[in-house]
Amino acid sequence: MTAAPSAAPSVRADLLAAVLRRVTVDRLRDAAAAMAAIPSPTGSEAPLAGWLAGQLSASGVEGHVQSIDADQANAVGRVRSRRSGRDLMLYAPIDTLTTGDPAVDLPWIGPELRPDMLPAARVDGDLVTGLGASNPKGHAACVLVTGQAYAEALAETGVVPAGDLVLAFGAGGMPTNALGPGRANTGHGVGASFLLERGWVTDAAVIAKPGDFVAHDEVGLCWFEVVVHGIHTYVGSRHRLAYDNPIVSAAEVVVRLERWLADYPARHRTDTAAPQGVIGAIAGGWERMLAVTPAACRLRLDVRLAPGEQPLDVRRELERFLAAVSAETGIRVDCELVTAIPGSRTDPASWIVTETVRAWEATSGRPHEPVPDNSGATDANILRNRGIPTARVGMPKVVLDDTAVDFALGMNTVDVRAMRRLCEVLARVTVSTALCETDRPMEETT
Repeated sequence: MTAAPSAAPSVRADLLAAVLRRVTVDRLRDAAAAMAAIPSPTGSEAPLAGWLAGQLSASGVEGHVQSIDADQANAVGRVRSRRSGRDLMLYAPIDTLTTGDPAVDLPWIGPELRPDMLPAARVDGDLVTGLGASNPKGHAACVLVTGQAYAEALAETGVVPAGDLVLAFGAGGMPTNALGPGRANTGHGVGASFLLERGWVTDAAVIAKPGDFVAHDEVGLCWFEVVVHGIHTYVGSRHRLAYDNPIVSAAEVVVRLERWLADYPARHRTDTAAPQGVIGAIAGGWERMLAVTPAACRLRLDVRLAPGEQPLDVRRELERFLAAVSAETGIRVDCELVTAIPGSRTDPASWIVTETVRAWEATSGRPHEPVPDNSGATDANILRNRGIPTARVGMPKVVLDDTAVDFALGMNTVDVRAMRRLCEVLARVTVSTALCETDRPMEETT
């Protein structure tokens, strides 16, 4: 079978120009600021999803709120076509990693909440600052504005695309469990999974997440609970009864685990990934009752796994290490896998990857060079593992002349000039895909 003719180059160029005329820094600045001002911690994205659906509808896109429960929702829209080509999804998550609530975030994020850690937008020239202003909201704003501009450009030019464009904004994209009681699965890609379960599937997707490069794969993650055992006793009887404080034993295990985690990337590195691991939490004992020791102390770890690796293989490697620690120290330790999101890979020769690379190069004016040693996981894993070939592309971390950009500030500050460049990449992929007629599987044409 042969591919149907694609649109003439002049039609493609005119449509792209019409889209990019509408992607202005003012429009991007307004979108990023508006989104940063709407709180959307994981599990409570419904207000932002409602705003996004309204913005889509106002631009001629079929906008919908896809409720997951009373507090959590996706936003999704469709620009319809004659359905003789490929359907493309532009995707971004919308939930923030922290909440902006001092009762929840302090003291773990620091001694106080800085202005950038609050769900309130501050605009300073080309910079927008506020909770999640860059990741994820600045990236989601790029998807929004690109989609709006595309729908408006179609109305202006009269072009009828060959394939649908789906604009998807997913709840629960952050690596977190629920903040409180109720449904536990509010993070780890629950919105992306729900979206696909409800029929919003496409031939391919581009996810907008940080990183000024195009990625075709990424790491997965495993969460482990390590339990260090001891004996429950009373301070007044420490010298009279058996004494085995698991908090003290956990300190020894933590030091050894940290060394094991430091060496872990060298054992699992690939051409693109250097999976990392951290000890993220520790709990042991009654804070209200310090006169006694607990019988157990719990550690929680996040250990990343390279694309193609299996969670149980990582668990077994960790269990072997902990068994050696127990044999050497006499400390009793158990380990369980409590969360598993496998890594994913799209063939780098897939048309969605090559088209995104071409768009990146045309926008950047230089050859694309893959970036190695990545250890970040996103909803791209959900999309790929559910059968959607996916490319990831995003913005670089913001650079500030007079301020060191730590992790939180990098998440919470976006430069609208970088947003404009990302939108151009998204627009180029969108227009190229929209105007390509084909009656063959996507793997057979580029």
